[in-house]
Amino acid sequence: MKIYIRKNIAERSLHAISNAVHEALVAQANVPADDRFHILHRLDRDDIVAHPTYGGVERSEEIVIVEITLNTGRTVEVKKNLYADIAKRLQALGVRPDDVVVSLIEVTKENWSFGGGRATYA
Repeated sequence: MKIYIRKNIAERSLHAISNAVHEALVAQANVPADDRFHILHRLDRDDIVAHPTYGGVERSEEIVIVEITLNTGRTVEVKKNLYADIAKRLQALGVRPDDVVVSLIEVTKENWSFGGGRATYA
């Protein structure tokens, strides 16, 4: 998973966001608790370009972009529940739901190697 925020958000908040998104993945998408590989990006203001109202929301400068790579096969309902749970958990951290952007990248199981040069799931 990759999480992108602007540098004006405190580093400790980025780790709390990472934890919250992981908890949502475990709760909603059947991701194992120890399947945790996160890349956290704090970017300059101009390095994130996001239209303030695209998608019918009112987005602020406090945008949080979450890019999740996961196996194919989850239903639309599971994905909707995941998006809602992420937004709810981040709202508890002070992130406005309209500032949460989530992107899922689905791959087949043979596209994973978690080390040793092995196709972990193939």
